[in-house]
Amino acid sequence: MIALKITNIKQFMGKLLASECFDSFLLEEASISTYNTFLIDGHQNRNFYTSEEWEDKQIRPYDFSTWKQIRPIGYSLIKGTHTPTAFKFILHLIPDFVASILKEKDTAVTAEQIKALVLTIKYDGTTLTLITGTAFHTFVMDKTVDNLWDNAVRQFLAKREIAFEEL
Repeated sequence: MIALKITNIKQFMGKLLASECFDSFLLEEASISTYNTFLIDGHQNRNFYTSEEWEDKQIRPYDFSTWKQIRPIGYSLIKGTHTPTAFKFILHLIPDFVASILKEKDTAVTAEQIKALVLTIKYDGTTLTLITGTAFHTFVMDKTVDNLWDNAVRQFLAKREIAFEEL
């Protein structure tokens, strides 16, 4: 787990909300505080779908909504003349990409053991930080995946020219 401070918040927000930069993520949860506090639960709502749709992996491939689906909502809540007082987005890397992270280094951990590679984006009114995290289906002593995910996030940001400092 690492914490990274984003040094150009305006540029980062443009990439987060107005581009496809983070579309390889799912949204677990969002909290946006502006004139109200808006909470978004990224879990897909079982009652919205028919039984057939719920089971159809073409219609509903993940348990969470994609960031691509939620991004316009986040943008509409944040845009305006006032800066939000705070926000937090908890994102998971889309599971299809997890195996490619593991290829970087030899590890006994398999993609099936990984519940989520998490990126938490937090803004407190002045500072924007990213915090990495890993979640497993069972206890794993091997910390290789943590390090691989940390490095992947650093590379992701560098490739997209998002400036950061490690905290």
